[in-house]
Amino acid sequence: MARVDWWSLTNEELALQCDEDRYRASGPGGQKRNKTESAIRLRHRPTSLIVTAVESRSQHENRARALRRLREALAFSLRQPIDTENIPSLLLDAAHHRTLHIGRKDPSFLPVAASLLDLLAEKGGRLSTVGDCLETSTGSLVRFLRSEGDMWKEVQRIRRENDLPLLR
Repeated sequence: MARVDWWSLTNEELALQCDEDRYRASGPGGQKRNKTESAIRLRHRPTSLIVTAVESRSQHENRARALRRLREALAFSLRQPIDTENIPSLLLDAAHHRTLHIGRKDPSFLPVAASLLDLLAEKGGRLSTVGDCLETSTGSLVRFLRSEGDMWKEVQRIRRENDLPLLR
C-alpha cells in the first residue's frame, strides 16, 4: 500500500493496521493516572513505526493523539520515489507566488510535507534545486521545513545521506 493511501483511511481503518498496547503511564496526574491503563502505544504493522501518547488520563484522547502522531510519522519518515517531471499538483498549488504557504491545520499539510521531503530526497538534499523545481525561494522552503521538528530531522537525515552539510 502506498503511503498516500494511509492518509485516505479513517482513524478506525488506520487503527486496524496497528497493534495497540494499553499501559499505565507514570508521572504527574495523581492516583488515577497510576491506576488506569490510559497510555497508548501503536505499532503500525506494515511499516513497523511505533508511536505513543501518554499525556491525557483519557484512553480515548490518547488513542486519537497516537493516530495523529502515526500519520505524521508516515509523512515525515517514509520516502517514496517521485517523478520530478510530474510533481504532485498538491505540492505545486502550495508553492505559489514564490512562497510555500500552507497552514499546519490544513488537511493537505501532511501530504504536501511528505511530497516535499520526497522531492528533496530525489534531488539529493539540495534545497536550491527543489526551490527551482517549485519556483519557490529556498528561504520559504526552510521556513516550512522547520515548522515541524520531525520534518526538520528528516531534512537533516536526507542531507547527511547525500554527504551535504547539515543546515543550521
